[in-house]
Amino acid sequence: MKQLVVLFIGLTMISATVDAQFKAPALDKSPMDVSYFPVNFPILKIQNKATEPLLARVLYSRPQKNGRSVFGDLIEYGQIWRLGANECTEIELYKDVKIDNARLKKGRYSLYAIPYQDKWTLIFNRETDIWGAFQYDDKKDVLRTEVKLEKQQEPIEAFTLLFDKTDSGANMIMAWDNVKATLPITFIK
Repeated sequence: MKQLVVLFIGLTMISATVDAQFKAPALDKSPMDVSYFPVNFPILKIQNKATEPLLARVLYSRPQKNGRSVFGDLIEYGQIWRLGANECTEIELYKDVKIDNARLKKGRYSLYAIPYQDKWTLIFNRETDIWGAFQYDDKKDVLRTEVKLEKQQEPIEAFTLLFDKTDSGANMIMAWDNVKATLPITFIK
């Protein structure tokens, strides 16, 4: 009986030690988010209100401005940027598209940008599951296009990426601080 009590106490102490060692990670300062086209597709689907198939999905992290000067300072002009924070932003296209009169096949791509004061060069790259832009390889670029910038009156605190429906497809809108960039995407029938 004494041996059972000692064994029970020992197992309880080991269990308590294992439990005490577990620490949940802190919340990320740049939370991950997802944007769909059609907008809110999963919600529409579960409510049986989806009238179109899923055409695009973007996974990205949302860095915060936090009083910082973003473009030209935190994000340097002329340098490759992961178009968000943490892992490189990824877009999945469920249908072939046209961007700037170039065809881009359905599939999953990393998205990068090279920001300048008056425009961004957006880059679709075939390598995915990359942290940051540290291993960016321009030999794996599939498409590059330029988008003009619009200045915003009110600064946007968190980097935001979303879709807005158009007659031929969607505009992918990227906005942060006082800058907004719009990429027209045409879905090929």
